Amino acid sequence: MKGILSGYRRIVVKIGSALLVDRASGLKREWLAGMAADTARLAAGGHELLVVSSGAIALGRTVLALPKGPLKLEESQAAAAVGQIALARAWAEALEAHGVRTGQVLLTLDDTESRRRYLNARATIGTLVKLAAVPVINENDTVATSEIRYGDNDRLAARVAAMMRADLLVLLSDIDGLYTASPAADPDAKLIAHVERITPAIEAMAGGAASEYSRGGMKTKIEAGKIATLAGTAMMITLGSRSNPLAALDGGASHTLFAASRQPVSAWKSWIGGQLEPAGRLTVDAGAAKALAAGKSLLAAGVRQVDGAFERGDTVSIVDEDGNELARGLSAYDAADARRIAGRRSAEIEALLGYAPRAAMVHRDDLAMR
Repeated sequence: MKGILSGYRRIVVKIGSALLVDRASGLKREWLAGMAADTARLAAGGHELLVVSSGAIALGRTVLALPKGPLKLEESQAAAAVGQIALARAWAEALEAHGVRTGQVLLTLDDTESRRRYLNARATIGTLVKLAAVPVINENDTVATSEIRYGDNDRLAARVAAMMRADLLVLLSDIDGLYTASPAADPDAKLIAHVERITPAIEAMAGGAASEYSRGGMKTKIEAGKIATLAGTAMMITLGSRSNPLAALDGGASHTLFAASRQPVSAWKSWIGGQLEPAGRLTVDAGAAKALAAGKSLLAAGVRQVDGAFERGDTVSIVDEDGNELARGLSAYDAADARRIAGRRSAEIEALLGYAPRAAMVHRDDLAMR
């Protein structure tokens, strides 16, 4: 009998720090051994596995005996420097026990937000997969700062899944899926087994981070789901703390499945839509919102407000007048010129700017709906 993972060839698995590291004793070797066995079994069955593994800071702070609670930036970076070595060694040893090779890939936010570096990262990871080595990917916490970081590995995993055109993203969590409310607070909360599309109602169910090691929580998992499903990657959230979590999932353990978009965007639009930190925001009227939904470009006439300090070619968020995000796209104008022409008809723009206007504020070829 085939498992539920049988239909997915390329799978990205995200593992949080709390699953891998115990505050008192350090690395959870027995759990890691089970995870490595699952990975090897799936690889032997023809699946391509990519692992996004947290744990460097958590492991490093244990090795360095740093106190509980928030760390200073330099302490986090020092912990990461120690922890990354230990984490890479642990994964290599665990997978080697099953004859599986591995390679470590450390990414920063710029590696996926900069188009050239994004393509370089994709080529490196793709080559590892082609050579049958399991990439173990983490954020490079030794150099990342609060201003230039993902902030959580849920979204990093989603960016990797989109970048690598994965069929499935599995988020191993401290809960077995998305519930209608927090099960800890509401005994009547029910597991949602299938999410066809992430709506505002689904987003409203998200909560916050749950442990000192976790930067995420259900909210970031929903954000990850938006990035992944837009690119045509399905996503599952399931309980990761059990032994052999992937085997359990494959065998039908409870989970929430977020369906991949039936009309996934191109790789170019996937990169745009997955941008984590838009440089600005364009508020549009109802007519422009309707035009965007119909697949048209955003014209200056439909823009009601321009926020942020962005340059031409930067990613901007496009929202309706209630603040709901409709799309992300690359602006054809810098912020100063965008403000000057917002709400203006095309015939008026040349006189305002002193040069022939571009076809649109955001062209449909450079725009990804949310």
